[in-house]
Amino acid sequence: MTAYRVQDTTVIRPAPRAAATRSLVCLGFCGGGTGAYRSWAAALDQRTQLALVCYPGREGRFAESFARTWEELAEDATAAVLSAADRPYVLFGHSMGGWMAFDVVTRIERQGGPLPAALVVSSCNAPNRGLTERDRFPALGDSDTELLAWMATIGLLPGHARSDSGLMEMAYELMRADIRVRDSYRYPPGATTGVPVQVLWGRDDRVIEPAVAAQWRQVCRGRFRCDSLPGGHFYTPDVWRALPAHIDAL
Repeated sequence: MTAYRVQDTTVIRPAPRAAATRSLVCLGFCGGGTGAYRSWAAALDQRTQLALVCYPGREGRFAESFARTWEELAEDATAAVLSAADRPYVLFGHSMGGWMAFDVVTRIERQGGPLPAALVVSSCNAPNRGLTERDRFPALGDSDTELLAWMATIGLLPGHARSDSGLMEMAYELMRADIRVRDSYRYPPGATTGVPVQVLWGRDDRVIEPAVAAQWRQVCRGRFRCDSLPGGHFYTPDVWRALPAHIDAL
């Protein structure tokens, strides 16, 4: 795997498990880092290593520039996932991260690299629909107040950050940089994956199409399942904390 080595700040393992026989590799959502996933280590058994991909411009990669386009971020994420593929793995992506995970898997398939045992996409419409207004949530034109409400709802801002104008400015900058990347996504015509796919979505999530299962099935050549869970885009707090328990491949 030496050909796929990346910086230690790119793939974070919050609770290293040297004896683990598999990994759950997670890709972030719009405006997010690795923080929302870190508590999942406690929900995984000792056989499973949690590996979190950090995108440029945040956390340990703060000094790096944000990705400017989807293509730029996808190349970065593909290298990161391959660097984490030192054992069998399941690839997970939430919201924008679901499209990124699908894109990464199709790239690895084309390259002949080590494929995940399963691809799990969460709170994410099928990519072959193309980007629609339903997917532009949050939107680039949202005000700071609207973005703040979104970030507060999904727990992206610790309490002290809201009273620090400098930290808030960085949070808005990060969110808008990710929105621009998301909005530059274009589905490669005909792209499909033969990796087993599981789709998770919240029953109260207004972002998700009612036909989500049928639409995702169109880009999946292998085993497929779709599961609805309580709550909205980030489910209920209890479901989110224990989300790995709903991943069939683990």
